[in-house]
Amino acid sequence: MTDSIYIRPIGLVPGPQSEHGNAIRLAGGMVYASRFAVVLRRDGKIAERWLASPDTMAEVLGGLPDEVGAEAEQQWANLTLAHPALELGSRTIRLDQPQVMGILNMTPDSFSDGGSNTDISAAREHAATMVEAGASIIDVGGESTRPGAKPVWEGDEIERVVPAIEACAAMGAAVSVDTRKAAVMEAALAAGASLINDVSGLTHDMRSAEVVAAASCPVVLMHAPGSGADLHEGGDYASVVFDVFDELRARRDAALEAGIAASRILLDPGIGFGKSLADNLALMNALPLFHALGHPLLLGVSRKRMIGAMSNEAEADARLGGSIALTTKGMDAGVQLHRVHDVRDTVQARNVWRGLRDAALTDFADLPG
Repeated sequence: MTDSIYIRPIGLVPGPQSEHGNAIRLAGGMVYASRFAVVLRRDGKIAERWLASPDTMAEVLGGLPDEVGAEAEQQWANLTLAHPALELGSRTIRLDQPQVMGILNMTPDSFSDGGSNTDISAAREHAATMVEAGASIIDVGGESTRPGAKPVWEGDEIERVVPAIEACAAMGAAVSVDTRKAAVMEAALAAGASLINDVSGLTHDMRSAEVVAAASCPVVLMHAPGSGADLHEGGDYASVVFDVFDELRARRDAALEAGIAASRILLDPGIGFGKSLADNLALMNALPLFHALGHPLLLGVSRKRMIGAMSNEAEADARLGGSIALTTKGMDAGVQLHRVHDVRDTVQARNVWRGLRDAALTDFADLPG
């Protein structure tokens, strides 16, 4: 018999004063949580579920089975953990508010832009436009990860990404590289990248964890069910939310064992990777749960196929509205980094979202007490 525990925030509020202080600041950000579901899973099935608030959580945790008690206490502490800023080259990226990561595809077969930026001059111009529009990080990728895409030889991938990384670094941008290959990681870091974004969660290449640990750079571990060339294979879940949580925890633990510091690990639930529409929607609604793992979160929903599935099969370049809606949902859940194609529109949405959050902190200023 195997027990596992999960603490899922289910009641989010605009500020602690709306609950007379009986709320926590979720992951040190601009979102507050006042109600939580504590879920006990036994042999893959939900056995019990308790509701708690900050002032009753100690009582609920004290009544849990001994084998999950320490994990529950750690998750509760993680939910209030404020994450330090990312130091990416000369740039400091604060994680107490949502940040926008702009996508720079150097692939001729990208699902979203059809390779429109593969020329280095066009790539440089597009990157500069994203930085000017408010992107905190430029994420450079040289291999498409859409379903059915063919793998790219590491030498070709290096030739695609290194010039773009050098151009972005030269303009003072914080740069990440979207790759799952150790050789590409090494070349990208040498060219000026300071963050690794690995869609395989460091499982694709046996050397990748070693490279990240040696470089002491931050790394994003994304969930994808496929372990081989096709990241979308094997998406069979008993309960997608808890299964993805467990698998991300396992990949985090493997990274720690490889010598990667906990403070340098970010997590991504992998929306759209080996997941059905129902799976993706379930994960979007459960995003606050993933703060219980104790690491900053990245969300990549921009122009994803799930948007087309809910909007008469709109083409990728006609999914801005859905992209903004899903990204805002992520902001409501306290997600720190948002990987997007449409930087200017997303930054505008983020600024309005933040204005609403700032104003909410004074909504109850005139109440007694």
